[in-house]
Amino acid sequence: MSPFPTDIYTEPQGYSVNTLENLGPLSRLAGIWEGQRGLDIKPKAEGPKKQVYTERIEMQPIDPQTNGPQLFYGLRHHLHITKPDQVKTYHDQVGYWLWEPATQLIVHTLTIPRGMVTMATGKEAASATQFECIAKIDDPTAGISSSPFLDYAFKTIEYRIMVTLLEDGTWSYEQDTVMMIQGQTEPFHHLDTNVLTKVGEATPNPLALEAMKKPS
Repeated sequence: MSPFPTDIYTEPQGYSVNTLENLGPLSRLAGIWEGQRGLDIKPKAEGPKKQVYTERIEMQPIDPQTNGPQLFYGLRHHLHITKPDQVKTYHDQVGYWLWEPATQLIVHTLTIPRGMVTMATGKEAASATQFECIAKIDDPTAGISSSPFLDYAFKTIEYRIMVTLLEDGTWSYEQDTVMMIQGQTEPFHHLDTNVLTKVGEATPNPLALEAMKKPS
């Protein structure tokens, strides 16, 4: 039996327009964040190399999104990473974190300007303080697509990110990008970890801002 309704066109009615109040486990990610303790373990010709990095992430709420009867609340994210005391970009990333209250589905999409897009998914309760999203190269609904060179030389076959919401208001992630590198027979685990501290609050989504202007 299909988990989806037979009516795939009719949009839900009467839902809240305030995204910040309906993000489930993503609620605490909203805002502007910085991390000074990032660690990247990346592939080099001579073997794995460790690199420390600093990071800034903006997580801003978007208006509710519908696919017919499906309803998502979400955050638009922009991640920017540099090496300590450098201006040159080390890593840049944009995408969305989405939450579907009806099914407890989490969707994480990301695009990097080196020719890769990924959509990873997971499921977790609204009250969860830890959640994981996974993408695999052969998954049609949570997959990975790379440019021709990356597919040839550094083919990503799996992506995992574990987010942990910490008691002091910070949050951390552990990210594992599994690659098959040209000339190697074993997968390489490209690892990234960091702890993020809030430096700014999120701006309410446009529909919520408009609702705030109306007299009660």
